[in-house]
Amino acid sequence: MTNPTDNHPVVRQLRQHGSSTSDLPDQRPDLGWDTEGEATSAAMLVRLRRALRERLSTGLPQRVAEQLEHTGAAATREGRRELARVILDEALRAHTEDELAAGRQLPPREAEQRVVDEVVAELFGLAGLQPLLDDPDVETINANRFDLVFVQYSDGRRAQVGPIASSNEELTDLVRLLAARASSQERRFDQGSPAVNLQLPGGERLFAVMALTAGGVTALSIRRHGYLTATLAQLRRGGTIDASLEAFLRALVKSRKNVLITGGTGAGKTTMLRALAAEMDPLERIVTVEDAFELGLDHDPEIHADVTAFQSREPNVEGSGEVAQAELVRWGLRMSPDRVIVGEIRGPEVIPMCNAMSQGNDGSMATLHASSSRIAFTRLASYAAQGAERLPLEATNLLVASSVHFVVHLARAEDRRTRVVSSVREVVGADGAQVVSNEVYRPGPDRRARPVAGALRSDTLDDLIETGFDPELLEDPDGWWTL
Repeated sequence: MTNPTDNHPVVRQLRQHGSSTSDLPDQRPDLGWDTEGEATSAAMLVRLRRALRERLSTGLPQRVAEQLEHTGAAATREGRRELARVILDEALRAHTEDELAAGRQLPPREAEQRVVDEVVAELFGLAGLQPLLDDPDVETINANRFDLVFVQYSDGRRAQVGPIASSNEELTDLVRLLAARASSQERRFDQGSPAVNLQLPGGERLFAVMALTAGGVTALSIRRHGYLTATLAQLRRGGTIDASLEAFLRALVKSRKNVLITGGTGAGKTTMLRALAAEMDPLERIVTVEDAFELGLDHDPEIHADVTAFQSREPNVEGSGEVAQAELVRWGLRMSPDRVIVGEIRGPEVIPMCNAMSQGNDGSMATLHASSSRIAFTRLASYAAQGAERLPLEATNLLVASSVHFVVHLARAEDRRTRVVSSVREVVGADGAQVVSNEVYRPGPDRRARPVAGALRSDTLDDLIETGFDPELLEDPDGWWTL
């Protein structure tokens, strides 16, 4: 890359008088700094990095918009990368001139180029996170601070890895940049909004906080889904379900039963939701509601051709503009959906979701954090109490019993590695403070679900048989896991 110092007026003046840039005192120090020199170098690189980021964050959107206006075509990813390189070259020259005019040293060319590459990696990759995300075996990344990072692999192993940034400020800037370029809408990450939840370009889910942890450092957690698209057949081959459950769950979807998927963090709820959705007719109209885009049902038109995907919106700096999941569910019902899918019930959206399930949108689905299939009803009641309706417990249970048909619970198998369906409950009614349900699949000794003979209601079984379900699959008390 051309040395940007060559175009500086001070440099040109020195050359006109027969001097060279080496006459500039301490302009570009050697790589072998002492301790004081290392501190000076670090400060130089921090100034350079911030200057490049600022110029790029304002310049790139403007250049992209100008290109769209002039050509009528949106810039491709490679085109955006080329524009970014041009902007960074300009920014590097401007920064060099400012540093020389202020009488400051310049970092070595190798260090300058490294910073440029890092800024490009931040924009089009994920900087220090990228090597971990490039490893297909890494499932979860937890950073308690920039240099205290742990990963969990798909086989259950855990390990501590190297730093993902050079400082807390560096990690904070990285998260802020990712929040600013979130795929659907900009999300703040600052003292006024110290937590951010978003989807990364590869589909991973990132949650980060700043200034609220011990030491006030930035911490983050990234979860990767095993499948961006999933089918029940894939889950059977992976050991999550057996042949009986595959056929049973498929029949639930085909017979348009409303399903609530429960489990702990990382149990595979979203993957199961994708797999169930894959059994729907490709032309069914689906409305999805999430707090951060994660399901991605609209990404493959061959599987789902008609999808409107909603994402909740946080309030702006003035505290206005918020759109909660509960409101989005209500709006979604006005868009003529065949099915409504809520990525995760977290609060008062439980009431409009149950209304959607009980008002003709049969076959709707949602996920819920719960430690067991039975405790799911208590969680739903606690969330309903947070809503504007303030429903009493008895009314909430009646609403849940009239809307939710089945609860499918996921857990870790006995080996603590494999995610499995461990329980399936059929909701049969409400009795005051209790939702009445039958456990039609019960955990076995290895935590894998086994069918319970005679537990399924006869009219429900008739509905499933009409879709092609073989009732003999419910007659093996040991399940079909060995098939």
